[in-house]
Amino acid sequence: MEPFLSWSTEASTRFPNLLVCTGIIHNVKVERDAKRTDMLKQSILARMRQNYRIEQLKDDPIVRAYRDLYWSLGIDPTKIRPSGEALLRRTLHGTDIPTISNVVDAYNLASLETIIPLSGFDLDKIKPPLKIRFSNETDEFRGIGMDTPTKLIKKVLLVADENQIICIYPYRDADATKITEKTRNVLIIGYGAPTIKKNQLVNAVEKALTHIENVAGGVKETVNVFPSNPQLS
Repeated sequence: MEPFLSWSTEASTRFPNLLVCTGIIHNVKVERDAKRTDMLKQSILARMRQNYRIEQLKDDPIVRAYRDLYWSLGIDPTKIRPSGEALLRRTLHGTDIPTISNVVDAYNLASLETIIPLSGFDLDKIKPPLKIRFSNETDEFRGIGMDTPTKLIKKVLLVADENQIICIYPYRDADATKITEKTRNVLIIGYGAPTIKKNQLVNAVEKALTHIENVAGGVKETVNVFPSNPQLS
């Protein structure tokens, strides 16, 4: 049986120490009114403001790991920040994090408290198996908030299903597979960096699923880890 997610030879050779973690939750109820997340949000924001200082953030080992990954991918992390760091920076500056829907807010809060970049997708709009690979000259991508697709340059690391690119690793999700009020089944992906451990990724994805279950119902499925190098599993 083919695995749910695999790595291209080129991607696994370039990044032999990467892990990706996936989790699935079924039968959620997505709501734009995210009041049910407010208590959870305030608790997490208060804890993060107590435990972190903005001037020390660049030296945090998780922040450092994703910044180093971004540089290796040709992305300037001071201009396009990893999502976990970006959410934490907003929090430490006293700015509220965006309110999108109960489900999206729930996994964003998990990303905030673990500093691990997470994505959420409508599972029913995805055709597995997924593959982590580099882009080629024919690839086009339309991310959330983009009016039209853009042609990708070669060697952009991405995650694709059988029909489409679902995200640019690890920071831009596709519009076609985003979570909407019609979504019932959700795929969460936690993106690794070379020094991020398996337990850190699993913890982030499990937190996301638990938060979603608490605010949107649903039934959680087993969390799985997919290493670029099978010896890491």
